[in-house]
Amino acid sequence: MALPYRDVIDNISPYVPGKPISDVQRELGLTNVIKLASNENPFGCSPKVKQAISESLSEINLYPDGNATLLRESLAKHHGLKPEQFIFGAGSNEIISFIAQLFLNPGDESICPHPSFVWYDTAVRAVGATPVMVPLKDFTIDLDAIKSALTEKTKIIWICNPNNPTGTIITGRQQEDFLNSVPSDVVVVLDEAYYEYAKGEYFPESVLLLDKYPNIIVLRTFSKAYGLASLRVGYGMASAEIVSYLNRLRPPFNVNTIAQKAAVAALEDQSFISRVVSENKKGLLSLYDAFEKLGLKYVKSYTNFIWVELPYRSGEAFQKLLKKGVIIRPFMDNWVRITVGTEEENRILVKALEEIL
Repeated sequence: MALPYRDVIDNISPYVPGKPISDVQRELGLTNVIKLASNENPFGCSPKVKQAISESLSEINLYPDGNATLLRESLAKHHGLKPEQFIFGAGSNEIISFIAQLFLNPGDESICPHPSFVWYDTAVRAVGATPVMVPLKDFTIDLDAIKSALTEKTKIIWICNPNNPTGTIITGRQQEDFLNSVPSDVVVVLDEAYYEYAKGEYFPESVLLLDKYPNIIVLRTFSKAYGLASLRVGYGMASAEIVSYLNRLRPPFNVNTIAQKAAVAALEDQSFISRVVSENKKGLLSLYDAFEKLGLKYVKSYTNFIWVELPYRSGEAFQKLLKKGVIIRPFMDNWVRITVGTEEENRILVKALEEIL
């Protein structure tokens, strides 16, 4: 007799992460391999984080603080919000799942830009709702098309800003005009995983809009610029009411002690973040110049990755570079996503591209 798997699972594919360095070394017999596939911080994490991790090892026999009190208070001070406005997850992708579980019933619709972060689609399908895919326009989220896709069944709109995998943004003015046009009973999730790289004159300061738009949820992460990808710490900011409902779905102790203390230490070292962002900008400019010399089409990025078109199908390009010891992320058609690395990693990438083109 067949087991009672839910029907919605038939339409869900497992998430495919970037290929680990150790797998490539083992499978291809290579010693020197660089990974430019998962938008990790090539400069690591703050020394303060390493110290905090070391000091927290004596507590690993104890359950974590389920309220994440110190992290909650640190973030409240950093963002100028109330502590009760924060929800924590093992990465912001866990919070995406909480949001879908909270607001979507079978038969509801949720609007997802495409291509964008794939977990929106998975989270929506997992609860039996319908993802409505809206294509990008000029590699950027098409807000007008999203407005046209709104129906009475729409419950959540996902806005990845900057967009992953294209690296483009919608501006503060564009975002607020959009929010003014969205019905107040539709939840708008502003996923800002790459905020630290993008913030500036044109990028929205979405946290400042939480009081004006009680239907928005802002997501951030410590996985990117802060360099804590393996510890899995993400957070969301919303009204205290929304957070109180999300907490009903949050598993107990979902963010471990080491992750919490590392995140607090990371937040305290903003000078490290400034250096990371500065080095990333240098890397972007260097790769733009290299891609232009190679005759490659690319999209200017507000993140730590670049959307690039290669003269091969993306899967073929991935395999060619893999044999050179360079891991990138294949996506669609001839387009791939390449993380900005250190100066040396970027040099290795460019040399490998020269050899396969």
